Amino acid sequence: MNLKSIIEEIKNNKELPNLQFEIKERTENFTKHLFYTLFDKNTPVESSLKELQEEFEALADLVCWKPNTPCRNIWEEYLLKLPEILMKLNEDAKAIAYNDPAANSLEEVYLGYPGFYAIAIYRLSHELYKFGLPLVPRLMSECAHRITGTEINPGAQIGVPFFIDHATGVVIGETAVIKNNVKIYQGVTLGALYVDRKMRNTKRHPTIEENVTIYANATILGGDTTIGANSIIGGNVWLTKSVPANSMVSHTPQIKIKNTSNNG
Repeated sequence: MNLKSIIEEIKNNKELPNLQFEIKERTENFTKHLFYTLFDKNTPVESSLKELQEEFEALADLVCWKPNTPCRNIWEEYLLKLPEILMKLNEDAKAIAYNDPAANSLEEVYLGYPGFYAIAIYRLSHELYKFGLPLVPRLMSECAHRITGTEINPGAQIGVPFFIDHATGVVIGETAVIKNNVKIYQGVTLGALYVDRKMRNTKRHPTIEENVTIYANATILGGDTTIGANSIIGGNVWLTKSVPANSMVSHTPQIKIKNTSNNG
């Protein structure tokens, strides 16, 4: 096979005419710019919002390839949501600083806590998801996933405040519902019992009621699974059934400790 035939073969196997990696790169830049605009003291708000509008419209032109999809018009409505999103995120940050004895300042939370960054990108992408903007919200969530190791689908519904400690390995599915004042730790999965395309429009992920704490590496699965308010879910717990309010659920492994020292 000569070079010309190789080139033609590659061209023929590029099956998706709208698959442009420029979309991913532009989304990453937009996400970073949006985060800086909301939080960074030295980023001018007025000029940045104008630039963000231009970046958003360029993105919209790339992702809204279906006819009669007015994606550009979303920006004005999204802009109105930004102050409310910022207020929610400030509440999230304060909750983290209040609950974590290792936090020395609010600035440390904003700058150094991967859980806060993951929550911030979730809240910013969730509103675009609600508007029905294709592809961009998911790519925004992947920005946070890559940086923090936390995957929060933009379709999830999450109350305020929300606290993710340590962050790495957390997975929150598209139809998960998390009420106010929930704390979760690294490695927690809020997932589906199984993957089936036919379940696309059904609730597949659990509901977590208010004031629940879920410790490291717990796995909670299923759309009918509800964790009742004020409950504590211990580390490494595996749940596929609902838990009533005010419960404490624990996993008790068998651990043996043997003294191997030789005393003669």
